[in-house]
Amino acid sequence: MADPDQAVIEKNLGNDFYKQKEFAKAHEHYDKAIQLDQTNITFYTNKAACLFEEKRYDECIELCKLAVEIGRDNRADYKLIAKALARAGNSFLKKDDRKEALVWFQKSLSEHRDPELVKKAKTLENQIKDEEKKAYINPEIAEQEKKQGNEFFKKGDYPSAMKHYNEAVKRDPENAVLYSNRAACLTKLMDFQRALDDCEMCIRKDKNFIKGYIRKGACLTAMKEYSRAQDAYQQALNIDPTNAEAMQGMRQCMQNDATLSGQDNVRDRAMKDPEVVEILQDPGMRLILEQMSQDPGAVREHLANPEIAKKIMKLKAAGIIQMR
Repeated sequence: MADPDQAVIEKNLGNDFYKQKEFAKAHEHYDKAIQLDQTNITFYTNKAACLFEEKRYDECIELCKLAVEIGRDNRADYKLIAKALARAGNSFLKKDDRKEALVWFQKSLSEHRDPELVKKAKTLENQIKDEEKKAYINPEIAEQEKKQGNEFFKKGDYPSAMKHYNEAVKRDPENAVLYSNRAACLTKLMDFQRALDDCEMCIRKDKNFIKGYIRKGACLTAMKEYSRAQDAYQQALNIDPTNAEAMQGMRQCMQNDATLSGQDNVRDRAMKDPEVVEILQDPGMRLILEQMSQDPGAVREHLANPEIAKKIMKLKAAGIIQMR
């Protein structure tokens, strides 16, 4: 006959022996507690704790599974169920089965978000990811992937090249050349920010890899950041003062920068002319200018209106707009 009160007494005696690390005697009392009350999840989890300390991990796991069943059948507190699930996870961790341990920790957290277990699970998850990445590394396969990527790149099939470059980077993440190749591909795909990120990574991996700086300069030039591009080309020239590609990039940057500065100066001077400012502030003229930028054929139509034509020619003379 069930006797819950006597069962608790037996459980407490088991706890006393557990604290003294007399696990055999603790088991005797936990077993008696279970015989007297088979519905109390705590009796099972306490006995599982003994098994854990005795390094009997497989038995501990099975008892934890039983404890969860007992707990669910008898509507035990979710924290007690979470405790049983976490103990099973710790047993798997002791068995060096990290993935299975994480599964059980996540099951436990779905019952109760214990802050310490959250940290433990996150750390374990990161360890598993790091181990998987390390296990995946294979420089020989990376070289094969890079060569395949290069073949597609030469054909102008940049999306296919990207697939191989991505795989190459995963297989050999410390290889600076791979980031440089992928950056070139991303530049062709007009994805300049990601290309720039790869150039930065390339340089971090190998500060003396000149191609990284040259490709960084090309990215920044495409982004019209000519000053930063010049800095990148200069870093390349610091490594090799005779590098033709870096010198050409530097010259192109300086020309573009000068052109851009000239355009800015023209606009600044034009905006000091009250008549130009008045024209640009006119909502009707702004609409006309927008139409002209989108449809060159609209220019002829607007020039047919003498008043509008006068304003357009004023903006042309001021360098605000260009017409052929």
